[in-house]
Amino acid sequence: MLYYLFDYLDKVIDFPGAGLFQYISFRAALAVITSLTISLLFGKSLILFLNKKQVGETVRDLGLEGQKEKQGTPTMGGLIILGSILVPTLLFSKLNNIYVILMIVTTIWLGVIGFLDDYIKVFKKDKKGLAGKFKVLGQITLGLIVGFTMYFHDGIVIREKVQESQFVKSHNILNEVNYERAKEVFNKESIKSTKTTIPFVKNNELDYSLLISWTGENYRNWAWLIFIPIVILIITAVSNGANLTDGIDGLATSTSAIIGATLGILAWVSGNIIFANYLNIMYIPNIGELTIFVSAFVGATVGFLWYNTYPAQVFMGDTGSLAIGGIIAVLAILIRKELLIPILCGIFLVENLSVVMQVSYFKYTKRKYGEGRRIFKMSPLHHHFQKLGYPEPKIVVRFVIVGIMLAVFTIVTLKLR
Repeated sequence: MLYYLFDYLDKVIDFPGAGLFQYISFRAALAVITSLTISLLFGKSLILFLNKKQVGETVRDLGLEGQKEKQGTPTMGGLIILGSILVPTLLFSKLNNIYVILMIVTTIWLGVIGFLDDYIKVFKKDKKGLAGKFKVLGQITLGLIVGFTMYFHDGIVIREKVQESQFVKSHNILNEVNYERAKEVFNKESIKSTKTTIPFVKNNELDYSLLISWTGENYRNWAWLIFIPIVILIITAVSNGANLTDGIDGLATSTSAIIGATLGILAWVSGNIIFANYLNIMYIPNIGELTIFVSAFVGATVGFLWYNTYPAQVFMGDTGSLAIGGIIAVLAILIRKELLIPILCGIFLVENLSVVMQVSYFKYTKRKYGEGRRIFKMSPLHHHFQKLGYPEPKIVVRFVIVGIMLAVFTIVTLKLR
């Protein structure tokens, strides 16, 4: 909203300084500051309100140290995160940008599903919350929305290279000469495509349509049959992974902030023709606008961490965790970096796998030996370390360190081929 106001002030009235709003970096900085301010200032008020309404967490007795102390801690704190994301995005983004629209829809959609789950648990006193099938249905529906929009919307395009880049690597790559040279490397016409980035490969692009090339000459016309299910799978998996990671104070929040910052960097370079050429990655017109949304996301998660760090004053609940996972998944898909998720979201991945492995092995051994056996002392994985006697803060900090290493490695893959 403010973008359009200052754009008017700049072009019509020539108001001094109004032109700053044309710069993505400036609006991204404002988004971070605003989201941090909202989460810090209004977070306390929301916590007091939730305490007053006795919106407390019902904690199952899992035999973990410090677990009983968490009983009654306010939940549904994900509302802080959602508000801190949406307000700066609405203020500082170009709201006619299809990528921004999809991220707003994702945030609200999964936020509502998570809110319904928390509402049933807290106010209806039903520990099961929203039935799992409805959560999955909501995730699938979002996947359909994102997938169909990406495939059919005219505004979601890429630019292909017309020649091998002979880009001169200099200390000052942001100059007019390099900008003109970068423009010559990419086609002037944007095209619809189902291409994505593959890590560790020299010509690092995969066209999903090739997966059904065996169907005949017109296989590209049916690419949506493979593309949309992949989108659904990624959104569902990452959303549930974030949900499982939200088990101890500050873990999901801190790791999500790291992942979000990394995706923000990838979005910015993908939407900048100079850096896209310099890094030899896919150039996606208008994708840079997502940097404002990601900046708000990072500010919101860091601000929420102020209250969510051990010992937590508030839990995000499914209101926050489902939305966070979905946001990360859709961001990665939009910037065509979803195949980097196993690396970047390695924490979510191992949390998911630990549950799958534990349940599968338990069922298998129960059938074979008549008694179920376990791989881990408890799943998800962070509870395994709790059972081993590690305090929560140590587990969180070590997971964060691993998350930072994975984030750096993810960025390095842009040149490691």
